Amino acid sequence: MPDRDVARARSLAKVLDYYLVDPVVGLLLPGVGDIATSVAGLYTVGIAISRKLSPVIIASMLLNLALDALLGAIPLLGDLFDLVHRANTKNAALLEARPYGGRASARDWAMVMGAFVLFAGAVVGSIYVGYRVVSAVANAL
Repeated sequence: MPDRDVARARSLAKVLDYYLVDPVVGLLLPGVGDIATSVAGLYTVGIAISRKLSPVIIASMLLNLALDALLGAIPLLGDLFDLVHRANTKNAALLEARPYGGRASARDWAMVMGAFVLFAGAVVGSIYVGYRVVSAVANAL
């Protein structure tokens, strides 16, 4: 019997990464689009958390999304990066390859918190970049 959660995560990754929704939305809405697609990518992280996967795996997933959001927010170059990085596909593969459960050490949880802080910083940075781009365009008009 196929795992529905993994199938949904794979479908989401396919839409965002292979149907180019992530780079196109990021191109059309600099910063804001990258935040929206990164937030959508949190679905896979949520599945990993509910399955009690190792915090190291969860941290890896968050780092993939943070890198995607942060670098993806750079107009044009970030969108080209989104074409090759495919954070959602990487996260779906991590989810699919790992079994349920696992005990975590204090170091594992520190890594998760660090990844979360990096992810939050990437989101805030993306908002700032989007604001600056919109301001520059508005001032040029």
